[in-house]
Amino acid sequence: MHDTHDRHDAYETHGTYGTHGELFAAVFGGADDTLVRLLRADPAGCVAALDGEGRTALYAAAVGDRPSAVRLLLAAGADPGRACGEGGADLPLCGAASGGHTEVVRALLAAGAEPDLREAYGFTAVAWAAVQGFAETLEALLEGGAGPDLPGPGGERPLVLAARRGSAAAVRALLRHGAGAADPGGREAALAEARHWLGRDVERELREGLAAAYGDGFETVVRRTVADGAE
Repeated sequence: MHDTHDRHDAYETHGTYGTHGELFAAVFGGADDTLVRLLRADPAGCVAALDGEGRTALYAAAVGDRPSAVRLLLAAGADPGRACGEGGADLPLCGAASGGHTEVVRALLAAGAEPDLREAYGFTAVAWAAVQGFAETLEALLEGGAGPDLPGPGGERPLVLAARRGSAAAVRALLRHGAGAADPGGREAALAEARHWLGRDVERELREGLAAAYGDGFETVVRRTVADGAE
């Protein structure tokens, strides 16, 4: 299991708009009319602008699932592969993939984003989509040329990450695009991962994982949902 979070929520909680408040507020608020006005007045300035944490407007739009803002910024000259944030750790494509923002992913790929670039901690966009179980986003990435077998954090293949997530749809998407074809051991590892979780109490495993990572004394809440016909 991986401890992941919604980047949009984290961004709005911890991010600061800095000196370009109107621009970033327009992106996050879905105020495309305001964004168009700002881009017309100073396209280069908007594209180059950074918020208080060194993140671009394009990254903010990608994380916030604002496909129209993404397209406007790309049309104004924003680089779809520009890394930003502290130490250049964040990529727009990875930010979109981590939230399952498929339309944004397609827009970035169409604009020339390299599908297999890595960001902080060794994540690719495919690894993000696999670990979160976003099958539609995986399809978009793989159709856009992303490799189905590039390892993610810890050297684990996307097929293993999707199996660990328990997303049959994500596993099928990867298999359709040849995951494990050149390395049968990868498919065997994914099958072993799936079998490993068959008899496990997922809730308990999650709680124990959080305790191991962060120590005791924290309240945890478990929410159960049904996706792709599975809990």
